[in-house]
Amino acid sequence: MIRFRQALRLLFINAVLIRHGLDEIILTTPLLRPVRFLLYLLPWNWVRRTRAPRAVRLRRALEDLGPIFVKFGQIISTRRDLLPEDIADELANLQDRVPPFPGAQARAIVERALQSPVAELFAEFDEKPLASASIAQVHAARLKDGREVVVKVVRPGIEVVIRRDVGLLYLVAELAERYWREGRRLHPRQIVAEYETTILDELDLMREGASASQLRRNFMDSELLKVPEVYWEYSRPNVMVMERISGIPISDIKALKAHGVDLRALAERGVEIFFTQVMRHNFFHADMHPGNIFVSRDDPQNPRYVAVDFGIMGSLSPEDQHYLAENFIAFFNRDYHRVAELHVLSEWVPADTRINEFESAIRSVCEPIFQRPLKDISFGQLLLRLFQTARRFNMEVQPQLVLLQKTLLNIEGLGRQLYPDLDLWQTAKPFLEQWMAEQLGPRALMRELKSHAPRWAETLPALPGLAHEVLRQARSGKLRVELGPGEIDKIRREMRRSNQRTVLGVVGAGLMLAAVVLLAVEERSVEAATVPLLTWILGGLGMYMIIAALPWDSD
Repeated sequence: MIRFRQALRLLFINAVLIRHGLDEIILTTPLLRPVRFLLYLLPWNWVRRTRAPRAVRLRRALEDLGPIFVKFGQIISTRRDLLPEDIADELANLQDRVPPFPGAQARAIVERALQSPVAELFAEFDEKPLASASIAQVHAARLKDGREVVVKVVRPGIEVVIRRDVGLLYLVAELAERYWREGRRLHPRQIVAEYETTILDELDLMREGASASQLRRNFMDSELLKVPEVYWEYSRPNVMVMERISGIPISDIKALKAHGVDLRALAERGVEIFFTQVMRHNFFHADMHPGNIFVSRDDPQNPRYVAVDFGIMGSLSPEDQHYLAENFIAFFNRDYHRVAELHVLSEWVPADTRINEFESAIRSVCEPIFQRPLKDISFGQLLLRLFQTARRFNMEVQPQLVLLQKTLLNIEGLGRQLYPDLDLWQTAKPFLEQWMAEQLGPRALMRELKSHAPRWAETLPALPGLAHEVLRQARSGKLRVELGPGEIDKIRREMRRSNQRTVLGVVGAGLMLAAVVLLAVEERSVEAATVPLLTWILGGLGMYMIIAALPWDSD
């Protein structure tokens, strides 16, 4: 049953859409599509009236609906291949131009958090915000020692709004899993849970500051990315003070060209930064929309990225990281058989999936996109076709990869704006091959030995005593081995296979023996031309069964 508050929220959403002249969206949902003609019976549609452009109305509606919907608008604003140009341009304003809350209220929040008047904390504090986003807004300030800083302040009361909207998302996800055929495979509740964790983490600016510090250390000696310094003595969960950095917004292509920035180098470095974060550091900026990325003015021919807003960061497990790298390399090499194998090994598709069929399906999706410039490749269309393939082979959605997929979409959007002819494959392939060599080569072995050496040094002295105790218990009959249900089932399967192999081997040996007997014994009732034929048939079947009885499977 839909709870009362959630029902009110649904009514509020519909009311906002109607208020902004978007009532046609409501009547195009599958439930109400049969009664779409009611659109023309609504009183406010009886007379002609001047309306703002549709893109403006959509942007205003998303702003009124709150941070969850603003985030949605931010994500899709980078997908110009999927949106009409007017809507993409207007939704780009959601990146850093969300309506601000009063500067006096921000000042009060800062004073309450730091327990001191703003005049004692800063030499200057500008109540007019530099930028305003869905979760927080930023004010310029200057410390007493002259350092230029920015002060980030969380919107008051935003947590209540977020929890309310996330509750509504859970309701929709639960209904999808219950009534939608694809719901269980796509794990919508797990995806909402991941999103809930992510967006609630954005409310803790101490966590964001720690993420910024980690990313800054990762790129401290690199010319690829600059990350501002966090001033911890002025930071609290709802207030954070950081070094103020300047640059050209990455979405301002005209300004970048006027400054002489090498756009091709900038686009290639963006790809390198992404794979460096995901593969080498395993810690990546997962909110790389244009409002959070700038370009340093220092060296236009050797452009350097400048990042802000570290509220959404992502990481992968070592297993997912390894399989992801292998999948990328296999894709770049067009080794679709390996891609299919990796999906089975990682259990992203069922173990009984036919590799050859899956390989053929992947080839039909991916082959058309290779050796084409980025401007001619739509990852949106590629993901749509991969989704259709996944549905056919019962491939489950991996919630832990949702942030990575979102980041990939943002990267594509940036790449299209900067340098549409960028060859993404040739830019990324050498980096991934080098990473795999580092992970699987001698240096990786030495690194693993070094990392485990302290634990081995602690464990090795105890091994002789442990071995003696195991042998003593075995000799006295007290040694017990406990197996879980999974191990028992595996042993049963292996015993069944062993029995099947034994039967095949015995029957195969019997057929081989029969073939030998036929060659050795001549009977007048059998024509001479028939004996070699029977011998070949029986011998071939016997050999096939003996080979089939051998334990080829590695599991």
